[in-house]
Amino acid sequence: MLVVETIAKIRRAHFIQGKSIKQICRELRVSRNTVREMGVLYLDQISRLTELIEQMSDELECASKTDDELRRLCTVPGIGPVTAGAIAAFAPDLSTFDSGRNFAAWLGLVPRQRSSGGKARLGAVSKMGQCDIRKLLIVGAMSVIRWVVRKGGSANRWLANLVARKPRMVAAVALANKMARMIWAMTTKQENYRMA
Repeated sequence: MLVVETIAKIRRAHFIQGKSIKQICRELRVSRNTVREMGVLYLDQISRLTELIEQMSDELECASKTDDELRRLCTVPGIGPVTAGAIAAFAPDLSTFDSGRNFAAWLGLVPRQRSSGGKARLGAVSKMGQCDIRKLLIVGAMSVIRWVVRKGGSANRWLANLVARKPRMVAAVALANKMARMIWAMTTKQENYRMA
């Protein structure tokens, strides 16, 4: 327990209070070798985790090249091997959803409805449902939007008009919604992505 408490004190003094390692060692009456040993422990953990992450990333990249469904999903702009793998792993069979909107609603990418008396009132995005895939789709949509802004336009007129009219995050959620609908259509019809 002494080591854990010492590590917590060193981190607090260095990162929060901004003290140097020399000052911390003097105050805590800890030798520099002890601090170095703790640093080596942290670096060993980081290197082991980095190797594991790289190994899993390589396996995912290989699977996205060999599996037909993952390869088909990776053709959509903004969807890479990680997002395609998450959809394959976490989403149920997409044919269980009646429409692409239902899949997008399951992800939490559609507006919340408070309608009555025939008057439609759409609110903010519901954020209910599967958050991991939703976050990955929004990150992918942001990368597409960043590319559109950097290039100064897009072949997709809908996206170019949306980016010109709306804030980037609103456009990203709208594009993620559209991507979810495309994923549903591609998966249920077993078709490849083609730009509209």
